[in-house]
Amino acid sequence: MSILTTLTRTWLTRSARPFLFRKEYDRRLPFEDCDKLGLYVHIPFCKKICSFCPYCKILYSRELCGRYLDALLKEIHLVGGQYRGRKHATSLYFGGGTPVLAAERLKEIIDAIQEHFVLSEGIGIELHPDNVTPSVLRELKEAGVTKISIGIQSFQRKFQQMLGRTNELDASDLGKTLSDIPFETVSMDFIFALPTQTFPDLKADLETAFQHGANHVAIYPFIDFSFTPSSIPVMSSPEKRALLEEITRYCTEKGYTRDSIWTFSSRENAKYSSMTRDVFLGFGCSATTLLKSQFKINTFSVEEYCRRVNSGELPTALTCRMSQRQRMVYYLFWTAYGMKIDSRNFEKFFGVSLKKMYGMELKIAQRLGLLTEEKNGNYILTRKGAFYYHYHEYFYTLAYIDKMWGIMQKEAFPEQIEL
Repeated sequence: MSILTTLTRTWLTRSARPFLFRKEYDRRLPFEDCDKLGLYVHIPFCKKICSFCPYCKILYSRELCGRYLDALLKEIHLVGGQYRGRKHATSLYFGGGTPVLAAERLKEIIDAIQEHFVLSEGIGIELHPDNVTPSVLRELKEAGVTKISIGIQSFQRKFQQMLGRTNELDASDLGKTLSDIPFETVSMDFIFALPTQTFPDLKADLETAFQHGANHVAIYPFIDFSFTPSSIPVMSSPEKRALLEEITRYCTEKGYTRDSIWTFSSRENAKYSSMTRDVFLGFGCSATTLLKSQFKINTFSVEEYCRRVNSGELPTALTCRMSQRQRMVYYLFWTAYGMKIDSRNFEKFFGVSLKKMYGMELKIAQRLGLLTEEKNGNYILTRKGAFYYHYHEYFYTLAYIDKMWGIMQKEAFPEQIEL
């Protein structure tokens, strides 16, 4: 696992230098010249902790949540107030945790963001199925939310129980509520590659989703993170590949658009993704910020987050200062997640042509049937390429994300992490 990611990194960056994260940060973040800036806000509170979830989360306490949101507002003003005027940004996404536990203060947070940023692509938020009620959805619309993502995981009772979900899902009630209070994008998240899961299981989930309010679905593979208490066994790679192939074939035949490795939409412009951004600012504990030459991550500790922000300091735990080649690899990795690599965007971002930097790799990928080149110079992932992206992403997750998040769950401010 680590050998594969190390060899890939060394080859693509032309260097044995690892990604090195140190306990440091710039007090003034250089985002003024960043185009198409994305924004993300993390709210880590949950009513119940799911054993399979790797994200930064903590049991909900009204008192602690209130203190956290006060600190969050201070961080937004601390960062946004570094520059005069309002910076143009693409979108704003709220993740967690269960961010609607802070629904009564959501408009306050959005207003604080909009003091410093002008949004052009709307506002999205993640929901637990239990949150899909008329009162909650109305509160979200009044706050300015335009996109919602519902963590269904599965409509089938056997898989809900496997994942620790206790409340039964009624798809008809869900669909009626979503129909009465519509949003621009209604995405539903599902997990595939669970034990005994078959394509008919997944097909039934997808059909139920699109019949009951979804215009976008995300189908993520189950990953067994080392620091979660989940005991769910991992499906073999050949079985996962077969499932992914069948899912893709089914969605293609139905006329759905594949907007990323794991997402499909039934309507053009129905998109939900907080990941595919060239540059972004993250607010809240565990939130990450990616700029032109640096990647930083906030502390995972809610108490330490509050303490740092209340003292007038950014809550950054670690910063990685990337070489140009390292930044290119990171850029290409997440651009490819969207199934297309735009050569002109790459050259605009880095000031050098994609073919000059990675012409040999692009030719090899085409000969292996992983990419096709369009007349405009863009590269599109094939189905085979999408699978091998998924295959590499799995090892990347275990070698990089699992290691970093595992350490940061235990240490608020590690001295250094080498990846």
